[in-house]
Amino acid sequence: MLTDLNLIIAIATARIFVGILFFFQGYDKIFKIGMKQLKQTMSANLGNHKLPDSFIGFVAISTSWIELMCGFLLIIGFFKYFALYLLCIDLLIVATGFSMAKPMWDTAHVFVRLFLILLLLLTPVEWDKISFDYLFTLAKLKV
Repeated sequence: MLTDLNLIIAIATARIFVGILFFFQGYDKIFKIGMKQLKQTMSANLGNHKLPDSFIGFVAISTSWIELMCGFLLIIGFFKYFALYLLCIDLLIVATGFSMAKPMWDTAHVFVRLFLILLLLLTPVEWDKISFDYLFTLAKLKV
């Protein structure tokens, strides 16, 4: 039988783990690879689809910042559902881009993130007690 403590630890671990994955993915794109190099790589991979460079640049910048910021929000457990909604959109954009560039791409890393996001979307705030969201829920109940 699953104890309350096991449930609390499991949900916090899943949230923090997926937050770390996205945070460092965004961090690497923004601060290590750089937006210019990222846009060039994406343009080279998607060049045969006639997508405008401005669109590719917008997608590269927006998905990178979404991953960085939403990863951080998940790590601390603040605005969890908002962060998860943005990361769902991010994953759909990334999956579309990878599928356009190479229809048979390696989905191994994406499925872990997708599974954890779906798991977290299905968990009530009450189960995620090691988070700022839960603290604010408690504070609201006391007022």
